[in-house]
Amino acid sequence: MQIMTSRRQISWRHTFLILIFVFFGLCFFIISGVLVAVAFTPVPDIGSFTARQVDQSTKIYDRTGQVLLYDYNRDVRRDVVPLSSISPNAVNATIAIEDSSFYEHGGIRFSSIIRAVFADVLGGAFSQGGSTITQQVVKNELLTSKKSVVRKINEWMLAIKLEQVYSKDQILETYLNNIPYGGTLYGIESASEAYFGKPAKDLSLAQAAYLAAMIQAPSYYSPYGAHKTELAGRKNLVLGRMRTLGFIDDAAYATAAAEQVSFAPAGQNAIIAPHFVFYILNQLEEMYGSQALMSGLKVTTTLDADLEVSAESIVNRYALENEKNFRASNASLVAIDPPTGQILAMVGSRDFFDTAIDGQYNATLALRQPGSAMKPFIYSLALMKGYTRDTVVFDTPTQFSTICSPSDVTNNTAPCYAPVDFDNTFRGPMTFETALAQSINIPAVKVLYLVGIQNAINLAKSFGLTTLGDPSQYGLTLVLGGGEVRLLDLTGAYATFANEGVRNTPTGIFEVDDAKGNILMQYTSQPSQVLSENIARDMSAMLSDAPARLPEYSLTSPLSFPGYDVAVKTGTTNDTRDAWVIGYTPSIAIGVWAGNNDNTPMVKSIAGFIAAPMWHEVMAYALSKYPKTYFRESDPISTSVPPMLQGNWHIPDATGAIVPHSLLYWTDKNNPQGSPLANPAQDPQFAYWEYSVAAWYESHPNLFSGGVMLPVPLSVSATTTVL
Repeated sequence: MQIMTSRRQISWRHTFLILIFVFFGLCFFIISGVLVAVAFTPVPDIGSFTARQVDQSTKIYDRTGQVLLYDYNRDVRRDVVPLSSISPNAVNATIAIEDSSFYEHGGIRFSSIIRAVFADVLGGAFSQGGSTITQQVVKNELLTSKKSVVRKINEWMLAIKLEQVYSKDQILETYLNNIPYGGTLYGIESASEAYFGKPAKDLSLAQAAYLAAMIQAPSYYSPYGAHKTELAGRKNLVLGRMRTLGFIDDAAYATAAAEQVSFAPAGQNAIIAPHFVFYILNQLEEMYGSQALMSGLKVTTTLDADLEVSAESIVNRYALENEKNFRASNASLVAIDPPTGQILAMVGSRDFFDTAIDGQYNATLALRQPGSAMKPFIYSLALMKGYTRDTVVFDTPTQFSTICSPSDVTNNTAPCYAPVDFDNTFRGPMTFETALAQSINIPAVKVLYLVGIQNAINLAKSFGLTTLGDPSQYGLTLVLGGGEVRLLDLTGAYATFANEGVRNTPTGIFEVDDAKGNILMQYTSQPSQVLSENIARDMSAMLSDAPARLPEYSLTSPLSFPGYDVAVKTGTTNDTRDAWVIGYTPSIAIGVWAGNNDNTPMVKSIAGFIAAPMWHEVMAYALSKYPKTYFRESDPISTSVPPMLQGNWHIPDATGAIVPHSLLYWTDKNNPQGSPLANPAQDPQFAYWEYSVAAWYESHPNLFSGGVMLPVPLSVSATTTVL
């Protein structure tokens, strides 16, 4: 045995030595090849870099290809200054985050090359980063942004040659005068003037760190875009690197990290749909790199410019009113074409140029709690499991925490959980349809329990709500909006209902052409069926049933459009921090949000008052310009399903008495159309639901005569709490 073990060890060592030999041999081969190639590589005049002018403009159009939304390079700004006129803060910040060994290497870092070879060449995808500042100068000014082995080798050779001819300071000066800082800004002097109103020599440490943070992805890290939090985080990363490298001490780091830096307002020069434009620019930068934005691209987007302009005006007007009436300083809107997922309108705030409310913040991309706007996904999952829209569930005071007593129906302090509605009213037996239409909380929590929290999250993610986390984060509060979603994703998810269960990922780009007219990218439909047609039709029927909303919303409320098929759902979060209305027809889905960017609460109210009037006016305009369409009829409910699934809760028990019971008594929650469980009490929630129904039964003696329950319809009367 010892001999065999010894042989294995020798064999393993032999193999290891061979691998080491191959590794260093390959490295030697690559480095030798690069050095030989460098000797025969001509070096361009570094002065030509600064003289080079960007004369090809990337233009972004609406869906017609006729309305110019933004000319990215129309007013290019580039002010060349010597290195001595650039703040040492800016120089050190840039070196710290982009190339900390800039003054030590000879143009390339061999460790990065070796990593790139093994991670990219051998892996078949040449995408590794880690370029030095010298390499970036070569790549940005001399080579294309297309990634390939040949281009990367050329980059290495030119970088080494450049370092042999020019000083480090010359290369760094060229770099700082030519790199893009977002929009039409090239070079640190132009960026400093535009963002802070001062020359680059006067940049503070914090301001310098912000500019250095933007270099990696200027559109993504734009102070006027949707990623200002990420920009601030990267600014602190820059400061941390500067401290590690000895450029600043702990005190300077702390002061700069805490400094509140203000950016000058973005210019209003000829830009339509600014939030949408920055959203598109960020996508283009991710796809093609920041240099591609200077190469003369023609981008045809999916935006309906007419709808966008109208929506911006409506959102602005209602947001200003909401600030006075509800302390809601901001609002946003998204409109999507359900059959394609194409974004028709994106209004990120009440006014992009309003600095008082941080107007550049794009609330359509912000993570916010959706409130009851999550409920349709839970109910649709229940229909998938076999429940029907007429299934009866009781809106009665209920304790859901099995740690607490079933009778503790008023204790909502953790670990107990006994939710209530906005009006603290309990409505008794309701169908799924009326409970959803009126957005009643307790029935929704019961439905979530029936389908399972993990199952609900899985379904919601299939609809595109991918920002939801682990079930342990929410528990049964998920159905009341315990997670966080983006308005863009939520509107796209509702568009799936409109499209009879077929999801199309929201997209804003229809076509990208290069300067020669070659098509680089074109929209192609990639639909996925996440819900069956029948269930999607059921959901549209439930959400468009205006009479079922009574008495919560009248037939003339902003949620109704007589003569049109419009499905809609509201959502209001705890403490009224967010108000949502998401609605759709087969032709268009529109979602709105109202609230405050800093998540401070509004005046206690509901979305029907805060957000619905704004949503109604935009939807009305859309209905006037898009074809009038109707939802297809949903299938009738089979008479073979259990009575509770047909809307009948007057069911005699084993003794013949008609005593009301919860849904858990009459159905197996995992097979609702099958036989009920022989022992329903084995379900941990059974005792809690039964207690609440029994308590309701005892408190309504007028519904019974001689021990026989009187026939009571599932009504929507405003004068009784029994609905």
